[in-house]
Amino acid sequence: MERRPVYYAIRLSLVGVAFVAGWTAFVLIGDSWWTLLVAGFMAVTFAQVALVMHDVAHRQVFRLRRPTELVGRFVGNAGIGLGYGWWQDKHTRHHANPNHEELDPDVAPDILVWSQRQARSSRGLARLIGRAQAFLFFPLLLLEGLNLHVAGVRALGNRSVKHRWWEGALLFAHFAVYLTALFAVLPADKAFAFLAVHQGLFGLYMGCLFAPNHKGMPTLTGDDRPDYLRRQVLTSRNVRGGVLTDLALGGLNYQIEHHLFPSMPTPNLRRARPIVRDYCTEIDVPYHQTGLISSYREALTHLHHVGAPLRTPDRHPDSEVPQHNH
Repeated sequence: MERRPVYYAIRLSLVGVAFVAGWTAFVLIGDSWWTLLVAGFMAVTFAQVALVMHDVAHRQVFRLRRPTELVGRFVGNAGIGLGYGWWQDKHTRHHANPNHEELDPDVAPDILVWSQRQARSSRGLARLIGRAQAFLFFPLLLLEGLNLHVAGVRALGNRSVKHRWWEGALLFAHFAVYLTALFAVLPADKAFAFLAVHQGLFGLYMGCLFAPNHKGMPTLTGDDRPDYLRRQVLTSRNVRGGVLTDLALGGLNYQIEHHLFPSMPTPNLRRARPIVRDYCTEIDVPYHQTGLISSYREALTHLHHVGAPLRTPDRHPDSEVPQHNH
């Protein structure tokens, strides 16, 4: 649980250098279609900045609240246009009750549905998309970047979000500088192309970061709330891999350990894994770990199964196959 100041000093510096280098390359390349390569690079960089914001928000970097919120808002709102206050509130509720249909905002029905119960009660676009949501999942992630920006702005109307004026000022400053830079450096066609590639790949990467963590794992409803350890372990999935996987997923591949110890610095999660895994074996709690490709396969299989009532609306409710038994 000890802080890792050297690790985070290096990580934040490298991400910061990549961020500045990307925008420098954008200006130097200028009016050229090669700028779309920069858009792809900046999509990855924005996602890495979001991962840094995630660790900061969990107080893995700073022990005190004030520097945590200062850096979180600067990195999130001003840096990549992602509302820190909105995200922190949403993510805190997710950690408290992961995969609980009524309490976890990450599995609340929206465009996608996460259980057959939600599928049966869905209406409109969600009902139409739900029939083929497993096939549409990755294409829809291309819109996730835009969705994250919009959600942060919409949250400014929620009085529960702290320092709303500061949050809003930083968000709109980001949008103003970002769009001004695009249309000042590039003609309209290339500016819109850069915007589409950058935001589309950013959303796709963000979705690919979070999809392996809980999608396809057991969902809870009503008073179905096991104890803390089982609530966190049974609803989470670890992804096996080496240094490249750790780098690409920002340590979220150790999702079980992260959920049990959310303030544990990311580089320590790998060291905690064998301790947690052995203890789960000892007390007979399933500890689910798989490869990256398999994690996506499991998530997509679950989404396809969830959409079954929409493909066969006359199907009897009792025919739903239970996913897991905790």
